[in-house]
Amino acid sequence: MEKLTPRRRRRMQRVTMAEVAQAAAVSPSTVSLYLRKPGQVSPAIGARIAEVVEALGYVPSFVAGGLAAAGSRAVSVIVPTIQNDFFAGTIAALQAMLEPAGFQLLLGNTDYNPSREERLVRTALSWAPAAIVLVGLEHGRGTKRLLLGTPTPVFEIWECGGSPIDTAVGFHHREVGATALRHLAERGRRRLAFLGARMEEDRRARQRADGFTGAAAAAGLTPPLILGTRERASTEAGGRLLAEALAVPGRIDGIACSNDLMALGALFECQRRGINVPGALAVVGFGDLGFSASCVPPLTTIRPPSEAIGREVGRLIQERLGVAEPPDRPGTIDLGFKLVQRRSS
Repeated sequence: MEKLTPRRRRRMQRVTMAEVAQAAAVSPSTVSLYLRKPGQVSPAIGARIAEVVEALGYVPSFVAGGLAAAGSRAVSVIVPTIQNDFFAGTIAALQAMLEPAGFQLLLGNTDYNPSREERLVRTALSWAPAAIVLVGLEHGRGTKRLLLGTPTPVFEIWECGGSPIDTAVGFHHREVGATALRHLAERGRRRLAFLGARMEEDRRARQRADGFTGAAAAAGLTPPLILGTRERASTEAGGRLLAEALAVPGRIDGIACSNDLMALGALFECQRRGINVPGALAVVGFGDLGFSASCVPPLTTIRPPSEAIGREVGRLIQERLGVAEPPDRPGTIDLGFKLVQRRSS
């Protein structure tokens, strides 16, 4: 089978049921029956059809013929969590851009599970969406095959720095971590730590930690302490990780956190222990969430372009409408981020 590339995918058409039937040496009605009621097809034939479906990347369409030809007005949005205010801002801005044009969003949540992401992408494609929007540039092999094999526009958001399937709209997370490190170093902080949540699953949080470590090496500082938890980001997790950091010999004087919830938990822990912030410990977060400007002390943080990502993707989706030949080459739109300095540092 010919290898799919980002350039190649723009010329492809949807694989049809007739093509699956021909490759599996069965009738289209047998393929249809298998997809609807697999138990009514013999195991041998079912296995053969399943193998062809996987090899060709076939996705059945649940949209009736006339409507499919006209094109769906649905946009599939797949995020790793619906508990994160960052993504909520992006989704709200995207909806505000698309709803006046007659589009509706279909939302899926992977919970950082690659297998679930593949199932959501397959289901989304079955409805012939106008576009698919998903977070990040890293996907499982099956998901990537589906995305490379569809002519549907694909927008990977909240990340830059890799090789997008179609179009990436986001920013560089390693540079976020490096910016936090440089900010602390410029304020005379030398014994530093990074506190993160779900960094084994959350590639972007891991990139921020890596950027923090890399900038410390470039500045000639002692390698920072990197502490993580497998649980979701929360104030409780931030407090516990700070307690672990404070228990390590050689008292730390500056920390960066994978997001503002973790940083708020660290501030609470400092208050419980009577640690002066920023006198004894400087704290930097990520996200600029609603409480960040009003907590005590107000939190220095890095503000991602949450709403700007949604607006830009909404503009691009509408721009693609009616374009028979989208750009051959994948593109990246870097919207940057902003360091917001407040009293915690």
